[in-house]
Amino acid sequence: MLFYTVMKPLVQVALRVFFRRIEVRHPERMHLLGPLLLAGNHPNTLMDPLLAAVNRRQPIAFLAKSTFFVNPIVRAIMESGNSIPIYRAQDAGMGGPVTPEQRAAQNEATFGRCFDYLGRGGTIMIFPEGTSVSERRLRPLKTGAARIALGAEARHGFRLGLKVVPVATNYFDPSKFRSDVLLNVAPPILVADYAAAYAQDPDEAADQLTEAIRVALERRLVVSKDAADDAFVQQIERTFGDHLNPDDDPDTLYDNFQLSRTLLQALAWAEQTFPERLTLARAQLQSYLTNLHRHGLTDEALDGQRRGSAVGLLNLVFGAPVWLYGVLNNYLPYILPSFVAKRATKEVEFVAPIMLVMGMITFPLAYALQAAAVQHWLTHDWRLTALYVLSLPLSGSYALGYWNTLSARLRRLRAAQLFRRAPAEGAELLRQRAELVGQLEEARTAYLTAR
Repeated sequence: MLFYTVMKPLVQVALRVFFRRIEVRHPERMHLLGPLLLAGNHPNTLMDPLLAAVNRRQPIAFLAKSTFFVNPIVRAIMESGNSIPIYRAQDAGMGGPVTPEQRAAQNEATFGRCFDYLGRGGTIMIFPEGTSVSERRLRPLKTGAARIALGAEARHGFRLGLKVVPVATNYFDPSKFRSDVLLNVAPPILVADYAAAYAQDPDEAADQLTEAIRVALERRLVVSKDAADDAFVQQIERTFGDHLNPDDDPDTLYDNFQLSRTLLQALAWAEQTFPERLTLARAQLQSYLTNLHRHGLTDEALDGQRRGSAVGLLNLVFGAPVWLYGVLNNYLPYILPSFVAKRATKEVEFVAPIMLVMGMITFPLAYALQAAAVQHWLTHDWRLTALYVLSLPLSGSYALGYWNTLSARLRRLRAAQLFRRAPAEGAELLRQRAELVGQLEEARTAYLTAR
C-alpha cells in the first residue's frame, strides 16, 4: 500500500502528460462506495489498471498474472502496489513446476484473499478477458470475476452489498503519445440479484453474471469484426472525420466514440447490402491515400490552400526561439522512451506502458542533471535554477504544440505549391475526395434510413 500511495500522484501526472485527454463518462460510478468489483476490458496491459487507479479516490487492489510475482524485486513492487496474483493455466511452469492441484490450491487462496478484501469494503479490479491484446474487440470473458463476486456475497449470505462495475476503456490510438482515451463506465450490477440463481446452480449463476458484464462492456466499447475492418474504419475516421462529424463537440470524446461505433455498424450493414460498392470504395480510398502520401499531404491540408491567419504566422515566427529552447532541453528525455519501447517489443499493447515507465525515469533524471549543471556552472543561485527547472516542462509542452502547428502549416503550403505547379494533379485529388465524401454521405443516409 505504501508504494501505491506514494506512486499514485506521480502516475497521475505521467498519464496526464502521456495522454492528450483522459475522459471518464459517468465518473460518479468510479467513486461508488465499496465493496466494489471493477471489471474491465484489457487492450493496453499496464495502462488499463493505471487509468482506473488514478480515476478512483479509494485504493484498488488488482488481480495480476502470477508470472509478475516470480522475480523477488518485482514481487515486492507488485505486492506493495496492492496486487494479488492469479494463477492461469497458460502460465504453468514459468515460476517452476506446478501441478494442476497446486495451481487450484493457489487460486483458492487468491479467491480467499479477494473475499476478505471485499468483505472489508475494498475495491478489486479484474480483467475477465484474461489476456491483453491491442485490438478493438472484446474477447470471450472468463468466469473468474463473476465467481469471485458471487463467492464473496455467498460468504455473507448475499447481504454484503457488493456491486460489479464494468469499465470499458476505449483508446483512440493506444501506442501514440498525446492521444486520447475514454473510460465509458457502466451502471453497477448488484450481485445480490443473482442469489436465487446461485442457490440453484453456482456455475449457471456465474455464467449469467459474466454475460451481464459482457453485454455492459460491449455496449460501451468500439468493437470491430476483424483487423481489416478496423483498419478501414480508422482510415475513414482519420481522413474524413471532420466531414462525417461536423458538429464535433470539443469538450467531449463521446461523439468521436459514437462515430467509431456507427461506422463499424454501418460497415457490417454495407457488407451485407452492397458488397461490390464497398469493395470499390475500399480501393478508391486506398488510391486517394496513396496519392496524398506521394505528395506528402494529408486530407486536411487540401483545405489549406488558404494561407492561414497573420496572427498564426506571427506566432510561428516569434515562437521559434521558445520552440528551439524547448527542443534543446527536452528532446533527449522525450525521444528515449520511444526508442526503447520500439526496440523492446513488437507487440503494440506493450509500447505505451514501456514509454510511460521510461518517461517517468528519463524526464526527472534529465531535469535533475540539467539543474545540477546550470547551478554548478552558470547561476550559482538556487532561485534562478528553480526558474530554469520550471521552464523545462513549460517549454517542452510549447515545443510540442508549436511543432504540430508548424507541420500543419507546412503541409498546407505544400498543397498550395502543388496546385500552382501541377493544377491537374491537385484537381484530381479534390475530385477523388469529393467522390469519396459523396459516397460516404450516400452510405450514411441509406444506413440511417434502414435502421
